[in-house]
Amino acid sequence: MKQTVFSWIQILAGCTILAAGFVFFINPYNIVPGGVYGASIVLHNLFPSIQVGTFGYMFDIPLLILSVIFLGAKLGGRTIAAALTTPLLMNLISRLAYPSKEALQALDPAQLLGGSMDLSEHLMLTCIIGSVLIGIGTGIVIRNQATTGGSDIVGMFLQKYCHIRFSHAILFVDGTVVCFGLLVIGFGIGSADGSSQPSWHLSFYSLIAIYIISRVIAYVINGSKNDKLIFVISDKKMTELHDYILKDLDRTATYIKSSGLYSGADKEMLFLVVSYKEVAGVKLKIKQADPRAFVVVTDAYDTFGEGWKQLPSPNEITPE
Repeated sequence: MKQTVFSWIQILAGCTILAAGFVFFINPYNIVPGGVYGASIVLHNLFPSIQVGTFGYMFDIPLLILSVIFLGAKLGGRTIAAALTTPLLMNLISRLAYPSKEALQALDPAQLLGGSMDLSEHLMLTCIIGSVLIGIGTGIVIRNQATTGGSDIVGMFLQKYCHIRFSHAILFVDGTVVCFGLLVIGFGIGSADGSSQPSWHLSFYSLIAIYIISRVIAYVINGSKNDKLIFVISDKKMTELHDYILKDLDRTATYIKSSGLYSGADKEMLFLVVSYKEVAGVKLKIKQADPRAFVVVTDAYDTFGEGWKQLPSPNEITPE
């Protein structure tokens, strides 16, 4: 029961952080970080009387319904709650942050919290801070077995009906939203043509925001991936390396009997996982044991087992 309550609290916190990132650092500067809320920012420039969060509802609710009808998706209570809470929080925080209805409609950064958070002269800073907050908030929501809906549903539609890889579909959706923002905000369609800021430059900040958000989400969900996977293939028995792994590193490795495809000669192959700090020492010891050894070092996406993390439970999300 405590874990469930704590999980719901984290979802609420994630939605709040996500909404705050948009309200204070993204929306007032017309940065369009792709996705549903990026499109909502663009539409708000065309229809200033409708808030960004309200446009979020207009996208999220139909997309969630369509995903159930056409994709057979099973929407959990957490996903529904997150998808409905985020736009609400965005609208509430916006109303509290601006002193008047006119300032709210204009999303004027000069009047945001009485002008104390006006970062119009520091667009890169606001882009980075906002993107990090959005990434953290979204990552927290996803880690607690929920999603905020949005462009990932469109990506699933493109994957199923247009046979486009999901990652490419998401890139296409975000790219389309950024181009839409370039037309409306950058080239002056709608209410952005009277803006004094370099509006067409905002598309570059939008691309930066998309990249930062994706990296922060990955970090929040998966943590830092500093483990390294090493394969060592040698023509001789590398006793020095064995001792170094077992005694100095206090680790173990898997010994695999192998043979060369061309020569057919017997070889020794070691398979081991180490932290990134231990790679240099292992490579030095390999060179001492067999300078002619064939070595492959690559990232270990996730490592489970004795001395590492425990395998996740069936209801735990492990996104890739």
